[in-house]
Amino acid sequence: MRLISKFAMAAAAAAALVAGGPALAQQKLKWAHVYETSEPYHTESVWAAQEIKKRTNGKFDIEVFPASSLGKETDINQGMQLGTVDMIISGPSFAARSYPRLGIAYYPFIFRDADHLLAYSKSPVFAEMVEEFRKKTGIQITAYTYYGARQTTSNRPFTDCAGMKGLKIRVPDVPTYTATPKACGANPTPIAFAEVYLALQNGTVEAQENPLTTIEAKKFYEVQKAIMMTSHIVDGLTTQIAPHVWNKLTPAEQKIFTDVTREAAARATAQIKKREAELADEFKKKGLQIVPVNRQTFVDAVLKNVPVESLGFSRADYDKIVAIK
Repeated sequence: MRLISKFAMAAAAAAALVAGGPALAQQKLKWAHVYETSEPYHTESVWAAQEIKKRTNGKFDIEVFPASSLGKETDINQGMQLGTVDMIISGPSFAARSYPRLGIAYYPFIFRDADHLLAYSKSPVFAEMVEEFRKKTGIQITAYTYYGARQTTSNRPFTDCAGMKGLKIRVPDVPTYTATPKACGANPTPIAFAEVYLALQNGTVEAQENPLTTIEAKKFYEVQKAIMMTSHIVDGLTTQIAPHVWNKLTPAEQKIFTDVTREAAARATAQIKKREAELADEFKKKGLQIVPVNRQTFVDAVLKNVPVESLGFSRADYDKIVAIK
């Protein structure tokens, strides 16, 4: 009886393994972000999820959750450590809360343009930050996507830093975002993002700053007369993989995740750059002034009045990043 029962148990276990083989082999992953389904950050994430599944012969089944459906940006960043989220696309300012060095990417005028930001993402100094961030948190940054250069809209046009003096401008309540207006003698005023249009409309503030794509999406052009091409912060998003996933991937799988997410980032970046170029002309057609500025006047004022060190960043990192070609 004992032999029969042992055999029966072994057979049952083997049958269960065979039956459960495919289900056990496939891993379902959650990829979260806060962007809309129409935006390249989402469409290219969906492409990447399908491509990873294809290149790993179906081992990883990744579902992309857009538009804050798994939580706000703070929530999904925390979810990477809690194990409730497996992958995210998010601004490095959130990663900088646990590893402040990454926040230097938001220091005004540190990047000349989108191509400089992308060169930084492939540089030794950024690779060093990625490695240190992973050692501290376990999270692996695999890719960097261009988000857009932040421009300034106002009913009062200006061409240099001095022209901003006294300007009441809405900015996010973050030191790196308030740095430029403060350095130029403007009056930075934090207002909730959802309330910006009304604040511009009723004159609570007379200016705001955001990428051209956001100015279009939020229709700020309806209540502003001019767009100053300040490009004071060149913004980007990072693709990140949680430690409970990254540490279990084989080296070959890690390469697939890295390669595919970088391809997706490049595809999304190309779309954002193209749309930015189109929007300047479209805003002109809507009757807005597109105003070039003397960029150096802003750079000089920021470095003098809000130096890198005053925001807790390293002068050595700043110098290395600015020198990247």
